[in-house]
Amino acid sequence: MSAERLADEIAACRLCERHLPHGVRPVASFSPTARLLIIGQAPGSKVHESGIPWDDASGDRLREWTGLTREQMYDPAQVALVPMGFCYPGKASGGDKPPRPECAPQWHDRVLDLLPEDRLTLLVGTYAQARYLPETRKLSLAERVGNYRDYLPEYLPLPHPSWRSTMFMRAHPWFEAELVPALREAVAQRIR
Repeated sequence: MSAERLADEIAACRLCERHLPHGVRPVASFSPTARLLIIGQAPGSKVHESGIPWDDASGDRLREWTGLTREQMYDPAQVALVPMGFCYPGKASGGDKPPRPECAPQWHDRVLDLLPEDRLTLLVGTYAQARYLPETRKLSLAERVGNYRDYLPEYLPLPHPSWRSTMFMRAHPWFEAELVPALREAVAQRIR
C-alpha cells in the first residue's frame, strides 16, 4: 500500500469517534523515506485546531532538544510524526486524557512497515515507551531515559516535552548535559 493511500485511510478513520468530545481529526505525517520517527502521545487542543503535529509549545521544546528546524520536522520525507493516539482525546484533570487505545494497534504496524528499517524512533512519553519498550515498564521514566544507550540505535526514549519536563530536567541535569547532545547527534545522522 502506498503512503498516500494509508494517510487517506487514517484521515478517514472514525474508529473511536464516540469517545472524542472535540470530534475526529487524525494527525500524523510520514513517508517511505523518513529515517527519523517520532512517536508521541496524542495531539493536544492546539494541534487539533491546526492539524499540524507538534504545533505547540511541546513541539518547540522537542525541536530544541533534537536540533531539528521546523522545516526539517515537518518534512515527511525526513521525519515521520506518528502519535500513539491520532486524535485529541480531550481534557482530564491535570492535563489531557490518555491517547485512545484503538489507534496504535489499528495503524502503527501499517505505518512502520512503510518506513526504512534503519530508522531511529524517538519514544516521547510513557505511552510510546510502554508499547515499544514493554520490558521497561517497571522502570521509572528517569531510569528508562537514563538508560537510553541500551535501546540505541533503534529507539531513544524521551520524557514528554510539556511544561512538566522542566521539573524533570531540573531533577536530572544529566538530561541536558549528556542526553540532549547524544540525541542531536543521532537525529543529525538521519536527516539530509
